[in-house]
Amino acid sequence: MVVVWSLWSLLLWEALLPFIVTGAQVQGQVGGSALLVAERPPGFQIREAIWRSLWPSEELLATFFRGSLETLYHSRFLGRAQLHSNLSLELRPLESGDSGNFSVLLVDKEGRAWTQTLQLKVYGAVPRPVVQVFVAVSGDAQPPKTCQVFLSCWAPNISDITYSWRREGAIDLDIKPGGLFMDGQVLSVSLGPGDKGVAYSCIVSNPVSWDLATVTPWESCHHQAAPGMASYKDVLLVVVPVLLLVILAGLSAWHWGPCSGKKKKDVGAGEVAPETENPLV
Repeated sequence: MVVVWSLWSLLLWEALLPFIVTGAQVQGQVGGSALLVAERPPGFQIREAIWRSLWPSEELLATFFRGSLETLYHSRFLGRAQLHSNLSLELRPLESGDSGNFSVLLVDKEGRAWTQTLQLKVYGAVPRPVVQVFVAVSGDAQPPKTCQVFLSCWAPNISDITYSWRREGAIDLDIKPGGLFMDGQVLSVSLGPGDKGVAYSCIVSNPVSWDLATVTPWESCHHQAAPGMASYKDVLLVVVPVLLLVILAGLSAWHWGPCSGKKKKDVGAGEVAPETENPLV
């Protein structure tokens, strides 16, 4: 009964008494842990504390009363929340649905209240990206002196990621922005005989993890398309016939659609329409 009364008292203080609100953002990775730190003003001697989840659902997570730490409250973090002696709350292992807003209410020995709000954002680990090489210009009989290629990078089943490219083994590793398309997913490069061993790496990252995949695009300029390497001509052989079929289907629908509602062809010239008998005669 004393514990319940103390909880209601803390919530009442949070609603009525003036307090200072601060904000912080915490990032975590699925399967890892996140530490929500309870900051306090200088000289603030904590007597009681309460941690809550505010969004997406409001739940009681942990409390500190009369020197006792308690986390066994029914919530989605039951069994995954640990309240440390400094009253910071650790959540582990993190799940993809743990992102949300949290608050901690602290009350000192003089009855002053201090509230801090925090935002937790949980990200999944970035998978290894897939890089494809599309050859825009290549020789048929003789190896080309120059080769224009497009490198396409894609990371499956992930969001909130950033794409970047790196030229391996070069002094200047920066990629010129003019050769990037689709928010960095596609890179256009021109290769010469001196670039036979040059490799390009696509790097995908989010705030908590990253991964990369590396290709040597010059090899695609002299070999037939292999897994992960498709020529520009091969792409056209697929796209052009499909596009023609779509155009023909559209023309057919346009031609027959308006005609379907018309009457049959009028009586031809030279033909005499049969007379209709007069029922009154």
